[in-house]
Amino acid sequence: MSAAPASLTEEARTHRGVAVLLAALATVSPFSVDTFFPSFPAIEAQFALSAWQMQQTLTAYLVPFAIMSLILGPLSDALGRRPIVLVGLAVYTAASVGCALSPSFAWLLTFRAVQGMSAGVGMAIGRAIVRDLHEGPAAQRLMSTITMIFGVAPAIAPVIGGWIHVAFGWRSVFGFMMLIGVALMSVSYLHLPETHPEERRAPLHPGNLARTAWRIASHHEFIVLALAAGLTICAMMTYLGAAPAIVLGLWHLTETQFAWLFAPIIAGFILGAWLSGRLAGRITGRRQVAAGFAVSLGSSALVLVLHATVQPLPIVVQEVLIGIDAAGVQLVMPILVLRMLDLFPMSRGSAASVQSCVMLLTGSACIGLAVPALAGSLWLLAAGSLACTLMGCGLWSATLRVER
Repeated sequence: MSAAPASLTEEARTHRGVAVLLAALATVSPFSVDTFFPSFPAIEAQFALSAWQMQQTLTAYLVPFAIMSLILGPLSDALGRRPIVLVGLAVYTAASVGCALSPSFAWLLTFRAVQGMSAGVGMAIGRAIVRDLHEGPAAQRLMSTITMIFGVAPAIAPVIGGWIHVAFGWRSVFGFMMLIGVALMSVSYLHLPETHPEERRAPLHPGNLARTAWRIASHHEFIVLALAAGLTICAMMTYLGAAPAIVLGLWHLTETQFAWLFAPIIAGFILGAWLSGRLAGRITGRRQVAAGFAVSLGSSALVLVLHATVQPLPIVVQEVLIGIDAAGVQLVMPILVLRMLDLFPMSRGSAASVQSCVMLLTGSACIGLAVPALAGSLWLLAAGSLACTLMGCGLWSATLRVER
């Protein structure tokens, strides 16, 4: 009688342990992006940069991040998940040291690009590990647990970065990223399991890997779903990419108050992830996506109307509505991601990489091109966020019409 409960307890403990480790690996990306937001004005002043030039420190990171995410998954399909994660973390740690010691803006951009090339190991390969371990509702629950744990990182990253910047200067923020790399590399070496055994690995042949990636990228339903996911997450990337302009310029807060923007967004993500886990196996994925888009569209449309009619719109109202929007986005995302991976059950690492690449390139375009044009006005940012959600919803609806 006692064996079953003990087994269930051990399974739950293992589930939590894997979720915490995968979530920690995924935090490399938000810490790389969000931690140095409070340092934007200081870096601009030191290197005599315009706001547009400073914004390219994000683009220089995200574009290589996207391209390498296309490569990391296939490499993990051929060589295993564990060695790719460890090598990626080592390169990331070295690049963080380079950023901290950069003598010029050109060198900073260069090392930011190297950071981007290596930081995706946790995000791209972590999703493949989830699918290695579980199927169906169990995979959705594990991914939702990871999202809830991971969701704390973007909220605390700019807060930690702000305090480090105020105390020690902007270079020390990149030193903190180096410490993250060292810590995760050590923990992964000790505790990250290999979930992709040799008998399931694809041969390491660049031509075959490229053909696999192209086969996935040229699959009509996959690419439409990937664009839908990318545009949907851009509803939040619009705000996150404009964080320095919103917090320091439009809300007139300080370098240590970035949590005013990030906390409601992350709270929304965590709430949406929790709801997704609760709904797993209870309602269909299609109904969950429909509910998520309804929540996101309703909240983003309301904040747009309020910005046009209430001047100034209280910050707390903006925070609540942006948080609700984030919850809707997070209800949508796990279903889209799992559906894409299920289209290629024998090449999940490659599928995860292509999906990440499309999503990140979409985000890069949003942050590098759209955000600088919208960042001068809260109304324009709200309009951009709503437009992204509408386009994402439209693409999702197109895949449903093809099914019928």
